[in-house]
Amino acid sequence: MSLSPGTKLGPYEIGSPLGAGGMGEVYRAKDTRLGRDVAVKLIPAHLSQNPEVRERFEREARVVSSLNHPNICTLFDVGRDGDAEYFVMELLEGESLATRLERGAMRPEEALKYASQIADALAAAHKQGIVHRDLKPANVALTKTGAKVLDFGIAKLREEQVVDMATRTTPLTTAGTMVGTIQYMAPEQLEGKPVDHRSDLFAFGALLYEMLTGRRAFDGGSQASMIVAILTTEPRAVSELIPASPPAVDRIVKLCLAKDPEERWQSAGDLARELRFIADGRSTSTTTSGSAPAVVVTRKPRIPVWLASALVVAGAAIAAATGWTLHRPPAQPLIRSSIVLPASAQLDSDNASLKLAPDGSAFVYAAAEEGKPLQLWVRSLSSLVAQPLAGTEGATYPFWSPDGKSIGFFADRKLKKVPASGGAVVTLCPAEEGRGASWGEGDVIVFSPNVFAALYQVPAAGGQPVALTDIGDVAKEQVTHRNPHFLPGGKKLLYFSGKPSADETNGIYALDLATKKSTKIMTVDSEGVYVAPGYLAFVRDGNLMAQPFDPSSLKLSGEAVPVAEKVQFNSNRRTGTYAFSETGLLLYYNGTILSPRQLTVYDLDGKVTATLGEPAMFWMQLAVSPDDKTAALAIRKPETGSDLLVYDLSRGTSSKLNSDQRDNMAPVFSPDGRLVVYRDTPGYFWVRSVDGATPPRKVSAQAEAVGIVVDWSPDGSTLLVSSLVPKTGFDVCTLSLHGDGKLVPFAASPANETFAAFSRDGRWIAYLSDESGKTEMYLAPYPGPGGKSQISTGGAAVGGWLGAGRELWYANADGKFFAVPVTVQGAGVEFGTRRPLFGGQPLRFEFGQFTHDGKHFVAAVSPVTSTGPMMTLVNHWSADLTR
Repeated sequence: MSLSPGTKLGPYEIGSPLGAGGMGEVYRAKDTRLGRDVAVKLIPAHLSQNPEVRERFEREARVVSSLNHPNICTLFDVGRDGDAEYFVMELLEGESLATRLERGAMRPEEALKYASQIADALAAAHKQGIVHRDLKPANVALTKTGAKVLDFGIAKLREEQVVDMATRTTPLTTAGTMVGTIQYMAPEQLEGKPVDHRSDLFAFGALLYEMLTGRRAFDGGSQASMIVAILTTEPRAVSELIPASPPAVDRIVKLCLAKDPEERWQSAGDLARELRFIADGRSTSTTTSGSAPAVVVTRKPRIPVWLASALVVAGAAIAAATGWTLHRPPAQPLIRSSIVLPASAQLDSDNASLKLAPDGSAFVYAAAEEGKPLQLWVRSLSSLVAQPLAGTEGATYPFWSPDGKSIGFFADRKLKKVPASGGAVVTLCPAEEGRGASWGEGDVIVFSPNVFAALYQVPAAGGQPVALTDIGDVAKEQVTHRNPHFLPGGKKLLYFSGKPSADETNGIYALDLATKKSTKIMTVDSEGVYVAPGYLAFVRDGNLMAQPFDPSSLKLSGEAVPVAEKVQFNSNRRTGTYAFSETGLLLYYNGTILSPRQLTVYDLDGKVTATLGEPAMFWMQLAVSPDDKTAALAIRKPETGSDLLVYDLSRGTSSKLNSDQRDNMAPVFSPDGRLVVYRDTPGYFWVRSVDGATPPRKVSAQAEAVGIVVDWSPDGSTLLVSSLVPKTGFDVCTLSLHGDGKLVPFAASPANETFAAFSRDGRWIAYLSDESGKTEMYLAPYPGPGGKSQISTGGAAVGGWLGAGRELWYANADGKFFAVPVTVQGAGVEFGTRRPLFGGQPLRFEFGQFTHDGKHFVAAVSPVTSTGPMMTLVNHWSADLTR
């Protein structure tokens, strides 16, 4: 249908027509909201009923919207009005290259300028796996700001196996035909073979030839004769037709128009650089006076590969004899510099917290400021300031989209995404306790939703996840598939598979998404990341290593070489604080994410009464013994794992509690102080005597990979456990020390219930829950029945019972402490007016606990520093490996 001026399509008011093509009519229009002129491309209603046309329309919109480049026409919007579908693009003032060529050939300098810009546009598209497939003069606009490539509507994702028909007898919009324009189609397109980015380079060569000569590279009186010409002949050299043309252009065009894709230019980026080099006048002529004549090969049948190779060698010899040299860019030096984060930044100590944008222009990190939850921050490398991304509270494992416009992450037991520049957060699907994700070409995200889980795939727009791998019986095998990373092309990916402890099956695997077949690459307890131009990066013995790796054959070669020493690495997560870009950048942190903390004792006025021992990397939680004489804590070891230490609160001395080399954390004392319960790395709970007289005893039937014991009942029979449950998130459960070792839910709902504590008589349990949308403290009878009561107001980050158990205390996110009187009357309970603790002043601490007499607060406190974490940025990190 044709639209009259003044017609409205959504917020767009149609003006004059600009043109029409097989995929629809184009109009000048006005965006009434923003007051700007735009171009509206419309698919007529009678065509939009065709499923293939609709699919191509939608594909065009998706492809164009993923491209952001000054030489590619910008897509603003997509819409539908009744039966008409349309999309809104940048209105380009100028003329098409086809119109310009109607006036004849361009001047060489003009042609080279525009050609390099077109090549830059193709390079940007190819980098994202997009092949144009219909590059021609009508799809290039010449504007005041330069060339703009249009109409990626028939673009095809690289390596997608779609075979076109080899002949065309009907218009391009008819089902069952080739997609493209014959005069600019590569031989493999005409023969119905799979195409890739090198098919665009063939079309580019034909385009450049026409720009320089005013003639088409291939022509014929019919489609059949034109196809024969493309398959069997070579065009005359540009220098024969245009003597003023730079001789080096002959080589550019010849390589673009090679019949065999392997003999063409392999990169549009390299082609663009070579064109700019020639345009700058630095090229050495190959046909100076007295030099050998140019060799032009004309072939009717296809030349065998061996003969073509011989001609290339002969051409190289002639070039050498005449003094012709190919310009090579100088080797890029390896440069190291420092990036310092704000002093208030505390990087995520458990999960992968750092990712560089694919183009290396920015990086994202997950960090918490004092007293606040984790949040994503984005910092451009051209700026000294990081910007927080609103709505990303609790975010872990950030990852970039291929175009660098969006960032994915895990939070609130879901997989989410957010624009890298800030904006609305979109939930994609459930993910209870994510363990890494990767965003591939074609807007597909592969992720690990839980600690012991298979890999799943979900559209980047959101939807129902689909399993890609199988881990069998989780409870029995405890196998994890995590930390996926796509390989080039998006058809395969790397991931880590293994068990919590060292095992011969642990290692880096490659998954073929089409066949679901996995191939083991190497045995190592680390994730694996592919890094251009051809390396597998992983961590071994604390060092970041790189080993030559072919992503096509999945084969390693050569030796692994360290590229960064002692990078921060979490052996439990199999990942660390380092990131690579596709442009040769490496960013890493070789400090300790957990800053040393000082064990500090405060009185109820908030004054420091003692500091105990030396600063250490305390972790998880702190437990004070019933007699208030000692405190037990977990300390991260520098290399891996953790130890339990017991501190004497009067003398400040410490002693190691565990002696079995097992990684231990989250201690809790028994009511009599003679025993301590803790968890190991897999997540099993163990009880042992403080004096070491008896060996540890396992008290849980299965591992709670994300779970810790938070309290011990006064009668010594029951443990309170905060554990992650797949269907309901974090729940408060009980574990009987005289039962079958299985958890029994106490406070379980779709909300998160955490950090519970028994009353002094064991009849009540106080716990934290975010069921209202904000974490608050609640009190419920144990074992029941009876309803719960809310204790805190304004939020609670931690809490427990105070002194003799007649008050509950809690601290909010700002570090302010409050006490609430509790009176039990029969089966009921009454609460008094809350009162501030520590004089109402906030307290800086990471975690802590009141002594049982209620007179002191023992806490692990981070020291005040003037600078935050310092990371190392390496430019051209592989330079030393290739020398």
